[in-house]
Amino acid sequence: MNLFNKLCLGLLGLAFLTACSDEREHRNVHQSGFVFCGQSDPETFNPQLVDSGVTAETLGSQLYDTLLTIDPISFQPRASIATEWQSNHAGTEYLLTLRDDVKFQTTPWFTPTRPLNASDVVFSFERIINKAAPYHNIGGGLYPWFSRINFATFVQNVEAINDRQVKFTLTRPNFAFLSTLATPHSAILSSEYAQYLRQNDQMAQLDKLPVGSGPFLLVEHKANDYIRLKRHVDHWRGKAVMKQMVLDVSQRGTGTLAKLMREECDVLSTPLASQLHAIQRHPNLLLSAVPAMNVAFVAINTRHPALADVRVRQALSFAINRQRLLESVYYGAGIAATTLLPPNSWAYQKDQRQVHYDREHAIALLDEAGYGDGLALSMWVPLTPRAYNPSPHKAAELIQANLADIGIRLTLFTDDRAERKDLQHTQEADLFLTGWIADTGEPDSILRPLLSCSSQHAGLNVSMWCNDDFDFLLDLALETKEQRYRVNLYYQVQNLLNQEFPVIPLAHGMQQQVHHRSLIGIKSSPFHALPFHNVERLY
Repeated sequence: MNLFNKLCLGLLGLAFLTACSDEREHRNVHQSGFVFCGQSDPETFNPQLVDSGVTAETLGSQLYDTLLTIDPISFQPRASIATEWQSNHAGTEYLLTLRDDVKFQTTPWFTPTRPLNASDVVFSFERIINKAAPYHNIGGGLYPWFSRINFATFVQNVEAINDRQVKFTLTRPNFAFLSTLATPHSAILSSEYAQYLRQNDQMAQLDKLPVGSGPFLLVEHKANDYIRLKRHVDHWRGKAVMKQMVLDVSQRGTGTLAKLMREECDVLSTPLASQLHAIQRHPNLLLSAVPAMNVAFVAINTRHPALADVRVRQALSFAINRQRLLESVYYGAGIAATTLLPPNSWAYQKDQRQVHYDREHAIALLDEAGYGDGLALSMWVPLTPRAYNPSPHKAAELIQANLADIGIRLTLFTDDRAERKDLQHTQEADLFLTGWIADTGEPDSILRPLLSCSSQHAGLNVSMWCNDDFDFLLDLALETKEQRYRVNLYYQVQNLLNQEFPVIPLAHGMQQQVHHRSLIGIKSSPFHALPFHNVERLY
């Protein structure tokens, strides 16, 4: 049976499932699974192709496995589908041994004939690093998260030693490399499925109709409405406790809280700050909050004539009242940022000398730079709340008021298309309110993606800032195992940023999640959603 016929049969079956009334459908989901709400519709189901959003933060861990995972407490890599690993003394070769019982999902569009092996690992990473690979340009060929860390430059080769062993050869030492393999972006895809699609001239389906080895598999996606997953009964950890989960991606804002209180959804990711009081008073809802590896910041377009002057950038930072932001936006679920690295990072260096509120000093700096009579700037503001900024629009209005207080007129552009990837095409954007969620405990996973020269060259560093000293320090920090040396190097990096101010750190938010009391087994991580295979309903 060809792929088209299989898809038709699958879609007919799904159409039958959706014929029931909404009430009956919700009752069925409640009995056999749970509904997760609070995130937007994905552009792709492949976490290799994104740097943030629902695919990287929630879906990736359900659909795919990775070679390693990050321990949410120690932040160290631990075994997943790779059970053992070793590196050479130089830190340029990594040999990983795979489990032999990892099965890919059987879906309406593909039935695998073998378990996961080293050829799947090679295919998954060759697609990223090799521009001549058949699938490299499928889906756009950008791989934004990998581009930000310059992955294709420092990974020289990926080879299968045998079915159960794979070796990565690097161009230079990188003692944080194992953490890179543990992020949701490093998903392992099926090379057998990819070959099947290529033979049937359906290569684009690889990222739209996923076949992974994770605890859940995709069965239905209705754009801007919902995504239905069912458990992978042959998952190597054992089948998930609940038969299905549904991601409600229909809307954000107060509508999600109403659904939660009406028990139309069971889990809410990243609630709005204004919703916290109602959530805490509700008898059937539990709010969890853990310190997260994230940061909210304002990216500064350093190519703007005025903003190219470091004194103006410093003035902007001194003008922002971070304590007011914490009180009005985070409602106690955040702390002021004095650097891009959050306090739970092992390389965190608090700097209240260079980063604090000082209106008079800000005015003096502007006057010294020749802008004492005022300045007009614009800032793009995304609409979607994130863990690092639970209310972007409100935060933007507070910043606007702060800057007005030192003579800067700030125009806000609020647009649901205001993402980092859009800014490079927008000439009038001077500032951009954004943030970052780290995928590992390595400081490099925050610093390099946001501000390195390689990220700037790839059009992903929205500050358009490139500093050779910054990159040199980052590279040195990856080339040594000695923790005290690494800490010292990252201190130097943070000092450099707090002298140059290509970005203005604002706050570090808590990773918050709400769920119904009837559910247990939902675990929080400082990085992203953990697999939901142990979630179960008590009543």
